[in-house]
Amino acid sequence: MRLSGNSVRPGERLVELTAVMTRMRRECAWKAGQTHRSLSRFLLEEAHETLEAIDLGDPEHLREELGDLLLQVWFHAEIAAESGAFTIDDVAADLIAKMVRRNPHVFGSDTSSRPDDPVEINEIWQAIKAEEKQRTSVFDGLPPTLPALLLADKVLDRLEREGRAVTPASDDLGDRLLALVDEARRDGVDPEQALREAVRRVAGPASTS
Repeated sequence: MRLSGNSVRPGERLVELTAVMTRMRRECAWKAGQTHRSLSRFLLEEAHETLEAIDLGDPEHLREELGDLLLQVWFHAEIAAESGAFTIDDVAADLIAKMVRRNPHVFGSDTSSRPDDPVEINEIWQAIKAEEKQRTSVFDGLPPTLPALLLADKVLDRLEREGRAVTPASDDLGDRLLALVDEARRDGVDPEQALREAVRRVAGPASTS
């Protein structure tokens, strides 16, 4: 197994990573003892660290954190493979099928009228996704552990798609926050990202002048 050198084919390192994960599960007592549940906190931590690297705008840091996040994906897939549930190839196959299915403007037979408006493209994606999911509630598929701003953003979006747009009317703090999320959505701003950036600004180094 070759682990060095730059002249590699696209995807070759991913094949090597599969072999590395299999060997680590077999020969490392700590890794052999891990389960989906015991690894769950690491998955969350790595996702947050990757987000921090994006916020900092540091490509090298992002590269490292994406590797750590990828490790968690491969780790869970390797555990599943050992029990016969699924393999990393199954994960990739499902993802490929989803991308093809939800991007008919790219993979469909008729690309003569391919949309180039990002908003229209997103609407196509969302319509196909909604048809696949057949939700019975706007909360279906939304983890309860989502940050409150992100949860509010997604729920408001789903309500609007169903023609049930809600405008908070009371002066309750929660309703005022919800109204700000709605304002951000209409301005095309990610409220979660906007708040993170604001916190970073106010928590920055104090002026020494």
